[in-house]
Amino acid sequence: MKKATSLLCMMAFCAGSLRAQAPKPAPAEQAKMNTFVSQLMARMTIDEKIGQLNLVTGGEATTGEAVSNDVEGKIAKGQVGGIFSLTTPGRVRKAQQIAVTKSRLKIPLIFGQDVIHGYKTTFPIPLALAASWDMALVERTARVAANEASADGINWTFSPMVDIARDARWGRIAESCGEDTYLASQIARVMVKGYQGDDLKKNNTLMACVKHFALYGAAESGRDYNTTDMSLNRMYNEYLPPYKAAIDAGAGSVMASFNDINGVPATANKWLLTDLLRKQWGFTGFVTSDYTGVNELIEHGLGDLQRVSALSLKAGMEMDMVSEGYVKTLKKSLEEGKVSAADIDNACRLILEAKYKLGLFDDPYKYCSEKRAKTEILTPANIKFARDAAAQTFVLLKNQNKVLPLKKAGTIAVIGPLANTRANMPGTWSVNADLANTPSLLEGIKAVAGNKVTVLNSLGSNLTSDATLQKNATMFGRDIPRDERPEEVVINEAVATAQKADVVVAALGESSEMSGESSSRTDIGIPEVQKHLLAALLKTGKPVVLVLFAGRPMTIKWESENVPAILNVWFGGSQAANAIADVLFGDVNPSGKLAATFPQNIGQVPMYYSQKSTGRPLAPGTWFTKFRSGYLDVSNDPLYPFGYGLSYTTFSYGDVKLSANSFKPGQSITASVTVTNTGSVEGKEVVQLYTRDLVGSITRPVKELKGFQKISLKPGESKTVTFTISENDLKFYNADLQYVAEPGDFKIFIGPNSSDVKESQFALLGK
Repeated sequence: MKKATSLLCMMAFCAGSLRAQAPKPAPAEQAKMNTFVSQLMARMTIDEKIGQLNLVTGGEATTGEAVSNDVEGKIAKGQVGGIFSLTTPGRVRKAQQIAVTKSRLKIPLIFGQDVIHGYKTTFPIPLALAASWDMALVERTARVAANEASADGINWTFSPMVDIARDARWGRIAESCGEDTYLASQIARVMVKGYQGDDLKKNNTLMACVKHFALYGAAESGRDYNTTDMSLNRMYNEYLPPYKAAIDAGAGSVMASFNDINGVPATANKWLLTDLLRKQWGFTGFVTSDYTGVNELIEHGLGDLQRVSALSLKAGMEMDMVSEGYVKTLKKSLEEGKVSAADIDNACRLILEAKYKLGLFDDPYKYCSEKRAKTEILTPANIKFARDAAAQTFVLLKNQNKVLPLKKAGTIAVIGPLANTRANMPGTWSVNADLANTPSLLEGIKAVAGNKVTVLNSLGSNLTSDATLQKNATMFGRDIPRDERPEEVVINEAVATAQKADVVVAALGESSEMSGESSSRTDIGIPEVQKHLLAALLKTGKPVVLVLFAGRPMTIKWESENVPAILNVWFGGSQAANAIADVLFGDVNPSGKLAATFPQNIGQVPMYYSQKSTGRPLAPGTWFTKFRSGYLDVSNDPLYPFGYGLSYTTFSYGDVKLSANSFKPGQSITASVTVTNTGSVEGKEVVQLYTRDLVGSITRPVKELKGFQKISLKPGESKTVTFTISENDLKFYNADLQYVAEPGDFKIFIGPNSSDVKESQFALLGK
């Protein structure tokens, strides 16, 4: 008992350092809302209050086996608080009309949707957007998505997803911001701002829903929905900050994760949803379960539907997505004393407050404008921005002998299973994309190349030799038709096509549904049949450019050693193909930098740059030393480090200059470096700042990202980039979970990625 009490005290002790800074409504507006909601609740029956906690699916898209039934009847009875996956003003208006005309109290519904990386105009997958390192661009993608989705009747998005992800086997790394706490926190803030704008009552905003709370990206074995286990210290220092950043930015709702935390599933975890989220962070919005998350507590072993529903409500879970455990059991639990009227009232109040903040009580049809739906979705401006944005996310991994950019002349062979598929361009979680009218890479290259280029095409190989695996990897309309001829026949046909060309563009890698939810992989390399094709193309002697489609870091060591040029294009959204062609031909200079480390092989996973040193570290640059922390068969080095990315130009970095070698708490110093474009074309560079705490009360990472700036330089131009370092930049949670900056020596690193850096040293003095 003493041990448990000590742990609770430790958790509570750090509350002050985690106090939220989220914007709050003016006192008068808050009072007005409180009065309105209180008066409404005074008229509600217990069934109507419980009904507000029920989130059902409209049936247009699902992410689980269960579906909702008799939705219209339940709305009329006041048994539904919100609907998700129902779009278009007509459908939304029809459902809303039932709520505000047929239900007794005429309480409007909230309408949610998985607007993850754009709506009809889709943008690159989140892992790719993170690779842009451009916060203004990321915020604008969320703003455009909010404008389009709200024009189609939606007012709530299940985004941003800010789970730290360091295991590339996990399919949902595609939907994450990558491996780094600092970068993910910056993205969390701007996405919430982009979705919610400056006033949620405007009809072109969406209420954000931060997910998956919490630690979902650390699922064991990289297997989706799996258990998570980690120390509180790692939790507070590495995994919680992005969620906290989104809450501080004012996110209106939170979605619980599927995994457990300290042995208790998040959906029923009172410490997580109440003690941490509300009492420590000051969150005032509502929490929803993930799809059937309440019902799944039965499989977790927590009891029957009545018991797990009561546990979830009392833990701080206000809205039950699809399980309908609340509407089926909470009244009985109330009668039996297993939940209180106050538990139900509190949850109902938070749902009603969200609807009030969205302005739905003033105008329940504010998101049902047919005019907006016709004029503000897929506009020319949005499509152009999607193309421009995608080009900023591609990462040039290799460019030997300047194979790229391609000339707009001669003959180009575009070969591979991903060369001529429209449906796979937008990427996973693009549920609203117009797949039929999304150009394929082949079409994009033809459009950009011009009439002086002859473009040839051949399939070259199937996505994978396993027909069942290919079927599972091309779900939701992302089919790639198979060629049932023998593998060597298909490859030989592609080789014959390649021999007619001056250069070969090999479109290989993952299909869009080989990553994403429920798409974990134990082999994160290019499928073997595609590698056979690539080897055959290289044997032709023609220059080969690998256009790598990926929703995760991939193991491409052989490709890196043998292919002269590799452009990682992730999945770039509705204008991916045109954007890829823009970069291939040099109309846009690539500037993306990896937001997740590429390992040499699967055995290195999980791999990330900010690891801690062991007591027996392997010396830098060495492969194997007995009795040191390493492998027999491979070095500890990544294939491509976090922050890595090349350009069609080159940049040089001067030495790091500090304004002072030490400073006291309350003061700050500056670190500057001069960056020069030493190449022949204009380019963008992401200048990255890292620190290392050399002596701490607990073990500290070998590097931590603390700042970055994306700059543009013309040929021969130099710019001095300056960062300010204060005590706050050096803080961390110590063994007692106190948020502190400890006096001592620090290293500072500045460079183009986490490995290739210039360094200096400074000291934080005591008070």
